[in-house]
Amino acid sequence: MKRYKQANEGIHAPEDVKELAAQPAGKRPYTRWTGAVAAVLAVALIGGIAMWPKQETDPTLAAHDAPLSDELPTGGESPQLRTAPGGDEETCGPNGVPSSYETCALALAGYPEMAPYPRDDDFFSDVGDSDDAWKKASDAHSAAYSAWWDDRDALRSGTDYAGLMDGFLSSSTAQFLTGAGEENRVYSPLNVYMALSMLAETTGENTRQQILDLLQVDSIEALRERANALWLDNYRDDGVVTSILGNSLWLRDGMTYSQKTLDTLAKVYFASAFSGQMGTEEYNQALRDWINAQTNGLLAEQAQGLEMSPETVLALASTIYFKAAWDDEFSKERTDTDTFHAPGGDVDADFMHSSNQSAFFWGDNFTAVRLSFQQGGDMWLILPDEGVTADELLQSGEAMEFLLAPKYDRYDDEGNVTREGWTGQKYLTVNLSMPKFDVSSDLDLVDGLKKLGVTDVFDSTVSNFDPLGASTGDPLYVGTAQHAARVKVDEEGCEAAAYTVMIAECGEAMPPDDEVDFVLDRPFLFAVTGETGLPLFTGVVNQPNG
Repeated sequence: MKRYKQANEGIHAPEDVKELAAQPAGKRPYTRWTGAVAAVLAVALIGGIAMWPKQETDPTLAAHDAPLSDELPTGGESPQLRTAPGGDEETCGPNGVPSSYETCALALAGYPEMAPYPRDDDFFSDVGDSDDAWKKASDAHSAAYSAWWDDRDALRSGTDYAGLMDGFLSSSTAQFLTGAGEENRVYSPLNVYMALSMLAETTGENTRQQILDLLQVDSIEALRERANALWLDNYRDDGVVTSILGNSLWLRDGMTYSQKTLDTLAKVYFASAFSGQMGTEEYNQALRDWINAQTNGLLAEQAQGLEMSPETVLALASTIYFKAAWDDEFSKERTDTDTFHAPGGDVDADFMHSSNQSAFFWGDNFTAVRLSFQQGGDMWLILPDEGVTADELLQSGEAMEFLLAPKYDRYDDEGNVTREGWTGQKYLTVNLSMPKFDVSSDLDLVDGLKKLGVTDVFDSTVSNFDPLGASTGDPLYVGTAQHAARVKVDEEGCEAAAYTVMIAECGEAMPPDDEVDFVLDRPFLFAVTGETGLPLFTGVVNQPNG
């Protein structure tokens, strides 16, 4: 407890926040909410708000917005230490390295605990032949399954996302995936959505409205409900699927901020709060350690370059960590070396192979298959037709139309079709050949966001950060927006991570017969979706070897 109190000395923050931060971390309590593949997928978004030093204006505290709904869930009764996925409370950082972010924490968000998914082997592998033993094992399995289901069901918001975010998902994915040339590119639309939502909380007037328009909501209150639902519906931590969204705000020591805005970020977005001296290596390292802990160290090399300058007033960080296993793993014995026809010339790659009965999809200029993850989520593999590029599929909207469309018919209780699925599909034997790949990219988002209509936040002459209530006499603006991501796929599954950094100064024809060879030996698109069906990650593979 002593180190938490010491960390708060000299910090101009509300006393109740300091008192909470002084509490030592323990078992993660959880206020129950009523109402996220073999893969690790992670994203981090850091938004920095800094001063523009050339002008002088009086700081203005934001007028209070409409109060938060009492029905929104909260993150627990007290802040708790969020351990790294797969880590522990003693060594939160990757590879057993202790994290530095605890020393500057005002409040650390607590996440809900979930009952583990009951694996059959854990209950029935050593039962023997006794009927009583089988009954006891069966009863124990049923009880464990009920506990798991209750925890999972309690988190779900019940939101139907069909059409809610299609505009943002389509436009931003096309904007940030096209133009890769001979390189790979990876983008996480869900994480950028969450980060922009947090940014909207700190802005006002037209600066906020531009963000709301891009995110397809008509008010900040509606955005809070949606962002909160996204957090709930993408949370899983049950030993089979790990899908965790994390948020944080990094405050500049010696300044005051709007308590209402900080409360909103904590309540709606489950954001941890930190304070320190901007521009110091210690504070920068604390930010890197937090990102590495949240993303299991998958982007440690990229995160090493993250820095907040002395002019930074506030940084917003958002992460997503996703891990699961293929429903049907690839046999390592069948993996062999073959040729991948990359844009820059043929390369050797290790190809995985499988043959399964599954749905095969097609459109005017592509074919596609789905790989399922255990207990929810999918990876979609989209192969452009010969002579069609991935850019053309993205720019025409055909790729995202397929990804966002319902794939199967929906029926009511009387057997009537209430929603039609994708028409170009057939259930057949798919002989899949796909390369193992490790792809990454590093994108500057500023120009892309401007083209998508978000401009004021980057212009100090028109930007409005009144809701932030920062005690500075200088106007604020966002000056840097970087997005880095990495995705790895092998026989067991997929592992990926990404972060976005914002630092502010102030088909083809019907397939023949009942069998098809689906060979990904040339550039293709992929998407990883969670239980909601929303794309957590999208990407273009032009070179499987990175």
